[in-house]
Amino acid sequence: MEKIIYAFIMLRSRKVLIKKYGKEFWKSFKKLSKEKLVAILPLTPDIGKSIFLLNYQFGLVYIAWYKTFMELGLQQQETWETIWMMSEKMVTILPKFLRHLMGKSYINNFRKKAAAHVERQQKNELHPYDWQVIYREINSNTFELDITECGIKKLAHDFDADSLLPGICRMDYLLSHHMGNGFERTKTLGDGDDCCNCRYHIIGTCEWSPEKGFEGRR
Repeated sequence: MEKIIYAFIMLRSRKVLIKKYGKEFWKSFKKLSKEKLVAILPLTPDIGKSIFLLNYQFGLVYIAWYKTFMELGLQQQETWETIWMMSEKMVTILPKFLRHLMGKSYINNFRKKAAAHVERQQKNELHPYDWQVIYREINSNTFELDITECGIKKLAHDFDADSLLPGICRMDYLLSHHMGNGFERTKTLGDGDDCCNCRYHIIGTCEWSPEKGFEGRR
């Protein structure tokens, strides 16, 4: 799955990256990031069937891109912003109404499986790289998820990419905005807090405005 994610987003981002950085940069980025992903995959633990598996798979791709951009001379903030742009190119391939249908379906499905995840967690049945969470039902439209351990954070540390966070954490705002879900958060593990205190609304709105900064909405 990681290779499919990688190939699709690279295809969607090719033109804009060439326009911004030039063809030679694109060729180097494509070659080096693919090499890094191929090297990372065999060293990555298999966390099994987790409700966070897709996050985990995307995390590996982000690590390969992040390390490559930094190696090619981009600064940290620009690297985060470029990965945001690439992810936005991915999600906006669909028309708005389909994105919103998918967003509602994904969050609903996640919510239905959250209790089983917590049960497995309490029985110590989760892989050490899986997410550790505290789950709370609020109402029919809203639930909260405090993440106390994050698989992407662990992977980033393993592959010497700790500074991928907290930039990559901000992706939750981007995706919620485009998928038509409400989302709020004031703390993340990536910012050094004790948890990621996420609040999700199946139907809602979420502003994606990185130019405003992320002090009060980490």
